[in-house]
Amino acid sequence: MPNIRARLLAVLVVLCGLCGFLTVAGSPAATAAPLPDSLPFDGTALTVSGGRFVDGTGREVVLRGYNVSGETKLAENKGLPFASVADARKSATALRALGGGNSVRFLLSWAYAEPVRGQVDTAYLTAATDQMRAFLDAGIRVYPDFHQDLYSRWIFDDDSWYTGDGAPKWAVELGNYPDESCGICFLWGQNITQNGAVKAAQYDFWHNAYGLQDSFLAMAQRTMTHIRQGLTSEQFAGVLGFDPYNEPYAGTYTSRQTSRTWERDLLWPFYVKFRARMDAAGWQDKPALVEPNLFWNGNVSKEEGGLLDAGTLGSRYVFNTHFYDQKAISGILMWGNAADGQYVTDFGTVRDRASAAGTTAIVSEYGHPLNGSTAGKAPTVLKAMYQALDSRVKGASWWTTPAASGPVLSGNQWQWDIYHGRHHELMNDNPGKVLTTGDAWNDEDLSAVRLDDTGKATLRQDARLLDRIYPSATSGTTLAFTYEDRSRDGSTTLTWNPVPSSLPNVARLVGSGQYGLHVWRSGSGSAPTELHLPASFPAASTTVVSDLGTVHAPPAYTATTPVGVAAEPGGTTSRRLLLTDTDAGTLHYALVTNGATAPSEALLTAARGELAAWAAQRIGG
Repeated sequence: MPNIRARLLAVLVVLCGLCGFLTVAGSPAATAAPLPDSLPFDGTALTVSGGRFVDGTGREVVLRGYNVSGETKLAENKGLPFASVADARKSATALRALGGGNSVRFLLSWAYAEPVRGQVDTAYLTAATDQMRAFLDAGIRVYPDFHQDLYSRWIFDDDSWYTGDGAPKWAVELGNYPDESCGICFLWGQNITQNGAVKAAQYDFWHNAYGLQDSFLAMAQRTMTHIRQGLTSEQFAGVLGFDPYNEPYAGTYTSRQTSRTWERDLLWPFYVKFRARMDAAGWQDKPALVEPNLFWNGNVSKEEGGLLDAGTLGSRYVFNTHFYDQKAISGILMWGNAADGQYVTDFGTVRDRASAAGTTAIVSEYGHPLNGSTAGKAPTVLKAMYQALDSRVKGASWWTTPAASGPVLSGNQWQWDIYHGRHHELMNDNPGKVLTTGDAWNDEDLSAVRLDDTGKATLRQDARLLDRIYPSATSGTTLAFTYEDRSRDGSTTLTWNPVPSSLPNVARLVGSGQYGLHVWRSGSGSAPTELHLPASFPAASTTVVSDLGTVHAPPAYTATTPVGVAAEPGGTTSRRLLLTDTDAGTLHYALVTNGATAPSEALLTAARGELAAWAAQRIGG
């Protein structure tokens, strides 16, 4: 989760979670009918190939969604993301329909999975798997994460200002750690580097004191076995992989040890062992989504890292990182709002690191507080983060240098918590400290969703920002992509990527509407390219200008329809645009906008001509 951390002088750092471990055997997987609204090419397992996620038809896949959810860090629902499977289903439906997501990072708790050393709680594991299934049945891909923050809740006194989550009580009792104290701390994340008890516990885990890491790995294997056996083969195909450990940090470096040598000598060997446990549990075809030192890409607190000495990660690992703007969160180091292109360099570094490691990347946490002194920055910070996920080129330069866009990054925003503002959490089991507001955890407030008084899920952020066009599956290779969401900062419309005056007919067609532009080179597969269509793009108001066809109000998809609309799989009313080509190695483009009202054939033809010339000039044939 988005954990805002700060070092001494009010320097914030954001931290989120650590993995947990659970499991036990379940019943053999059964077979099931396809998902509602699925098409023949849907539902295949994803693998990593050529630095991309790819599906069974060879299409390049982009994952977008949310973390589900910080509720796992709380005791009120016993370490589960939801109070019931019904709530999980409600959340999954809303995540698709309101948030436009096709994936979730699904939080689990070691403490609730293994409350007694060596004894897994099979009821907890089964309940977690049942809730996970609610997302898989909605056509949403899942990757589990054993979450931790500040190592464990049991590090902290019942009257502490702070709390943690992750490791079980027995793991903390083994260490006989000193009484916790953060000293002069303004934010909970400072405990990472200032609280002696937290630092000692983290150190012990990475040095396998008391066999803690051995226990974790054994538990992880049994957890993965339990999940696999509790899902049908079709459901298990929707499980992307496993995030072994959230936001790892050394605690304390030994003499002459650096952040880089710690990654090399302790963190990477742990991931290799975890990878072996995945194989043993039947997850051999799924990647481990491995995180570097949590400070490797901080823009205030920064330590050398990024798994630089791990060699080529290849198809069995994904480079998995978080990004929070520590300067913006501090309220001191960045006074104004985020601007066009603010994070393209930061996210470009993620792309470059994954490419150098021979794999793909996912930004499994990003976000900004929605309440508090810096909440006013959230509309621009989030817009800039989504912009940087889409392209490494800022809006002002995109139309002139689209070929520098790089791959579209996958990412999961922190967080999606339908219980936001309706919690009843006894902080550190203290009945005198009942938390109900925000995320009910260390004063955090980052959930994009909440339930209204009727129990209906409703967004807390601008739907134009969250429910976005993105290329969920590309039949070939993405060359460039951008989306102008026209999201709002209060009453101000944020337009960072206007159509240039050099394309007057395209600009007229788009007008003041939203638009996405996808450029790709076709592959040899038979499945179409897919773009997620936000709710703000009903078919009757959507215009597509593509070399494959130009149409206002695109028709229903068929195998012989070059440009068509279909439901997303899972029966959630969410929709997608399907673009079908019959060639290989050919440059294709598609502009999708909701700005036009019954455009004339002449305008559509002129816009298509402008885009064809632009693509040939700026990207190449």
